[in-house]
This record gives sequence, structure tokens and C-alpha cells, in this order.
Amino acid sequence: MKASDPANFAQNQTHGPASAGGQSHGQVKTFLQRRGVRIGHFAVALGFLAAGAGASALEKPEDKRRYSLYALTPDRLLRDLTTDRPDTTESPFTVDAGRIQIETNIFGFSRSRPDADGTRTDTYKLGTTNIRIGLTNSTELNVVWQPYGNVKTRQNDSMAIFRSAGIGGLDIRGKVNLWGNDTFEKPGSTALALLPFITLPTDRRNGISPEFVEGGLIVPYAIKLSEKFGLGLNAGVLRTKPDAEAGYHTDYLTSASLAYDWSERVGTYYEIAGRFHTKDPRGDVVNLGTGITFKLDKNTQLDAGINIGVTSAADRINPFFGLAKRF
Repeated sequence: MKASDPANFAQNQTHGPASAGGQSHGQVKTFLQRRGVRIGHFAVALGFLAAGAGASALEKPEDKRRYSLYALTPDRLLRDLTTDRPDTTESPFTVDAGRIQIETNIFGFSRSRPDADGTRTDTYKLGTTNIRIGLTNSTELNVVWQPYGNVKTRQNDSMAIFRSAGIGGLDIRGKVNLWGNDTFEKPGSTALALLPFITLPTDRRNGISPEFVEGGLIVPYAIKLSEKFGLGLNAGVLRTKPDAEAGYHTDYLTSASLAYDWSERVGTYYEIAGRFHTKDPRGDVVNLGTGITFKLDKNTQLDAGINIGVTSAADRINPFFGLAKRF
């Protein structure tokens, strides 16, 4: 029968010699083994890719924009505690959405330099509190109130002391973080915010509260210089009215604060702050300040500091201590 015979061709393919069948089986086995190795390599590569994608997903920070005043940020996503005290320089960071942070100047004292008439003033402040309320992931509302203040004024050539006491003014402030709230981790990182504010009188005749409405804008900026050092900068304007006869005028505010973290709990700062273009006949106000902060836990901080006036219009000395607590 011819090899080309269809019946014979089929028979040879199905029931050929044993040697031919063994060779075909070996070729198939080798082919499958090679294919198996390639498939195995491919599977391993896919595994690595999947693991990398999973790690990237885990490393990517969660979007916190969905949290608000009514949907508070969970504990696991809270930023490190940052405060607007004890230094004069305001921070660009906001309180996490739905959270409340209370910052209190428990006690503060200041003594002025004698003015042109030799009059010296001692001021005591008790319990001045800034209540910071996180509205969204990048905005907050502040309410600042001084429940009690006491001012003693003494002239240089007289033993008479004039006293004033009562509640201070009420500040309403807002802070909007433009960038850096959740990305201020590596050296070189920056953050910027806008902080408009208005001060309302509570008692125009007690000598503690301001007599007239005041307001302004501060622009806080921060840069992380290293793992230990950070620099805060402020620039701002203040519209103020010193008395009923005078009109409103603009003061210019500026400050710089260098902070250093000695450990996870202890930090210090060194600051210079100024207020320029004032109507004070003694000139502008410039202070040097330093202080220490101590974190009791991730939501609680104690602090103390002192400001020293370096110009005639600045208070000679201003020691204070306070507390910050996040809820």
C-alpha cells in the first residue's frame, strides 16, 4: 500500500512503530517542560508585579478630602500635633477635619519700658485660649478669647497705681492651607497658608478689650530644613485704630522662628518678631523670643517661653506658659 494511501497514512500516525511513538512522546514532553519553565517564569514575574502594585497602593496616602466637620478624621490618619503657640509665628498647618484643638496661655506677664512721661505698665493675662476647629482637611475656624486680664499702670514720680481688669477682645480667625498639610515630611518640604482675622471689642471701657474693631491678614510659611530643624516665617498686615479721634491705619507684621527637635517629645525655638509702621511715638516693636515644648502624648503639649523687647516700644520682658490639647 502506498504511503499516500489515506488509510495507511492514518494507521501509521495512530499505530506506527514503537521507536517513532517514543520519539514523538519525548518531543512532546520536552516541549511541555520548556513551556512549563516559561510559564513559571511568567507567573513569577506577574507575582512580583502584583506585589509591587500592592506595595504602591499601601504606600499611597489615603485621600482625606472626604472628611469634614461632621465626618471626623480617624486617629490613624491624624497629622503630628502642630500648634500656633508658644511662639508668635503662626504655623501654616490646620487641625484635621472634625477635630478640635484647644491652645491656652495659662499665664502670661509683661512689663513695658517707661514711656516719655516715665509711665510703666505691668500686664497679667490669664487663660487666653485659642479654640481651633477643623472644618475640612485644609481649613479651620479659630475663636480666641481672653477671659481675664489685669493692667497696673504706675508713673515714675508717683506712688499711685491705676488698675484695669476684665475680659479681653474676641478674635475670629480662619486658616486655609494652600499646600503642605500632609506632605511636610522630607527635608526641603514647604507649606503655605492664609490666615485672615478680625478682633471684636467685648467691653470698650475696661482697659483690657480693644475699643474698636480691628482686622488683618497673616501669611504663614514653613520649610523643613532637616530632620531636626524647621523654619517658620510670617508676613502680615493689621488695620488698627488707637483712639476715637484717629482714623484707621495699617501696621505691618513679620516674624521668623527657628525650631529644633531634641527628641520626639522635646523641642525648642528661637524667634524674632516685629511690628512696623505703628503710630507709637517710641517707634516700632521688635522682640526676641525663645521657649520649650514638651509633648505628654500625641495629643497633648506643654510649653513655656519668654520674649525680650529690643526696642523702646517693645515690652521689656514677657514670660508665659501654656497648654495645647487635641480632641
